[in-house]
Amino acid sequence: MASQNGEPFFLPAEKAQSLANYPHARIIQQSAKTIFVSGTSSRRGDNTVAGCTTDADGTHHLDISLQTEAVLQNIGAIIDGATNGACGLQNVVNATVFLTDMKDYAGMNTEWNKCTVLWAE
Repeated sequence: MASQNGEPFFLPAEKAQSLANYPHARIIQQSAKTIFVSGTSSRRGDNTVAGCTTDADGTHHLDISLQTEAVLQNIGAIIDGATNGACGLQNVVNATVFLTDMKDYAGMNTEWNKCTVLWAE
């Protein structure tokens, strides 16, 4: 079924399947407009970083779930602003995620899947 963010395409069952909740590709109508969002972090407007606390000795403690939630909120705000409120995270077609440590994958993916419900149809 086609949606605003394209028709999902899934590989046949005998091929490698997605580990997360997303199609392998989306087929977009030619009349659609495209926005490319630059690399985004969990940095807030006051230059603090969501999901990062610092001890008195300067040791940083990172929470990938809070960081991922903040990144998705920041991306949503970028899309909303760039389209004057006409689009949001539900219109995302593709995303590339970079993790500095694969041990963070499960925590990132938990937050990611909360958001992908918007575009998994």
